[in-house]
Formats: sequence, C-alpha cells, structure tokens
Amino acid sequence: MTTSADFAAEVQALIAHRIRQDVQGMHAYAVQDSKGMVKLDAMENPFSLPPDLQAALGQRLGALALNRYPDGRVNDLRAALAQYVGMPAGHDIMLGNGSDELISLLSMACDVPAQPGAARPVVLAPTPGFVMYAMSAQLQGLDFVGVPLTEDFALDVHAMVQAIAEKQPAIVYLAYPNNPTANLWDADAMATVIAAARQAGSIVAVDEAYQPFSSRTYMDVIRANPAAHPHVVLMRTLSKFGLAGVRLGYMTGPAALIAQVDKVRPPYNISVLNYECALFALEHQDAFAVQAQEICAQRAILLGALRAMSGVKAWDSDANMVLVRFPGADDAAQKIFDGLKARGVLVKNISKMHPLLARCLRLTVGTAEENARLIQALQETL
Repeated sequence: MTTSADFAAEVQALIAHRIRQDVQGMHAYAVQDSKGMVKLDAMENPFSLPPDLQAALGQRLGALALNRYPDGRVNDLRAALAQYVGMPAGHDIMLGNGSDELISLLSMACDVPAQPGAARPVVLAPTPGFVMYAMSAQLQGLDFVGVPLTEDFALDVHAMVQAIAEKQPAIVYLAYPNNPTANLWDADAMATVIAAARQAGSIVAVDEAYQPFSSRTYMDVIRANPAAHPHVVLMRTLSKFGLAGVRLGYMTGPAALIAQVDKVRPPYNISVLNYECALFALEHQDAFAVQAQEICAQRAILLGALRAMSGVKAWDSDANMVLVRFPGADDAAQKIFDGLKARGVLVKNISKMHPLLARCLRLTVGTAEENARLIQALQETL
C-alpha cells in the first residue's frame, strides 16, 4: 500500500526529473487576497457598468451559443478595434487573452534557434518595467536584458542605444506609459531608441496598456509616418479600459509581421464571452470614456494630497496609478504597506522589485471615496 509519504516522494521525483530547473525555481503569479479591502493594488478601473448597461449586456450574453466554438464574429471585433485605434492602412490586428498572451506569443514567434556557439535571442526593455517581459522571455528560452532607467525614471537613451547595438535584440519593449513608474518617455528619446532598434533589425513593441489615461499615444506618431515604423507593433488591452475581467488584448502592426506572429496563436483563444463583451463595450465607449475622465480627475486630487504630506515623494502619472516613495529606513515601504492593510486598504509594495524602487509603493487611483480612505489611512500610518 502506498503511503502519503511515498506518494509525495514520487511526485517530487517526477518534478525533479521532468520539470525545467528554471521553472522549479520560479514563483507563480500571486494575487493578493482583497476580501473586505479597498482594492488599490492592480490598476483596475474601479467603476462598474451602469445598471441599464449591465442589464443589456446580460441579456446579450445570455443569448450566445455557448455550445459552439467562437465564429467569424471575432473578426467583427478586430474591425471595431481597428477603427477605435485608428489603425493605418497596411496594418493588421490580432487578439490575445489579455496583453500577457500577446507578449508570450511574440516571444514564441521570435525564438529563433541559435546557431552552434551563438548566443540565444535577446528581449530588451527598460527596468524597472512590466515583469511579464522578462518572464515571457525566460519561459520561451530567450535571454532578457534590462537597461536601468535614470534616477528620475526617464529612459537612459545612451545606455539603451548602446545595449541595442551590442545585444542586437529580437524584441525591444517600450511601455508607454511605463509600469510601475506611470510616466511617458520623452518623444525624442522614443524616436532615438526606436531608430536604433530598426538599425539593429529588432522588433519594437510599444505597450500602451494604460492609454485610456494617457496624454499621448504613439499611434499618432506611427500614423504620421508609417514608413519609419516597419518594425513597430503597438499593444493595448481592454483591461484598463474597464474590462479587466474579460481578458482581451490586441496588437497592431504591419500586416505581414502580424500575420507571422498570428501563426503561433492558439485556435479559439478569444471566447464568445470575451469578444461579445468587448464589442458591447466599444459600442458604449462614451460611458467608459467618462469613467476614464473621472479617474484622471481623481488622480490629480490624489497627487495633490500626497504631495501635501511631509517627506513623501509622488511622481507625475499618465496612468491610473501613482508611484510614491516614503522617507525613512529601507523597510519604510513595508511598514506603510502593513499600516494601510491593517486599516483596510490594499496597495502594491514594489520596493524590492528593483533598486531604483527602494521605499516605493504603487497606488491605484480609485473612486473619490476609495481615494479618501487611502489618504486617511496613509495619514494615520505616517
């Protein structure tokens, strides 16, 4: 008879023999328990649909043929998104189960086997940045090279250009705005880095996950001069638009390039519920635009309150989050995080993510009531 100890030992032996060593050393993506908390840790749109739209969407979803695989209706969504984003002629669009899947698919498509004695393909991005760029590269067998930002979280243009020339990366990611720093890169810096990537034969992925709250979009630059961007794809998501639970990302770029990446996309990766929710949202985009305007207004109020606190540094933001540094010892961010959590407010402690983020927390912009609770809890904790 197999004992529980024998069973456990056999499972561990199987893991040691069959699971990649780097995967064994990784940590699964953890979602913080937010039950009963003011949830300001994941950059979600805090507003739900108005009741009339909830009823209309529910009726529409209830009529779907859930017993059938997704059909050509998904192409209606591709067309609607292309119109929404103002996609240039000669470009195409592909869909993903959130931006995370698109990042993974791009890495998969660019995992060109190395010649004997040659280095593995490289993914390059400024750091600190979105963690999935590095994780996706690792899981697909590519090397990740992070180029540190300046102390003020600007692109280090010289270091980026030098790293691109030296590493000849397959992919260069430029989050615009960046996560977790919430800032937009300087226009001239973007142009210089993107030109350097073109010279190196690199694909540039401009990640505009937070575009609904941003003062600029790189799509305007692409539309103004498509000929200068044969190597640039632009990614967005409907998560920050207001549909984080729907998991719908999209990527546009030169049609021939998108067609190649689309070959590694799993069949039926977008469910009928995904695409019908997204179509519904685009049909009612004015309601979501009002929500985005309110979030931007609340962001300004939150920044003003943070900057009125002694010793607290809050950076400008073009996203629905604010990066904040607190005075004190190295564990200052953890102490503030714990104090906020004890008072029912959940934020993100990013102080250990990168040396440049020492003593920093990332605060999602919530509703007026949620932000008021955050400020009160922060004042009490401080």
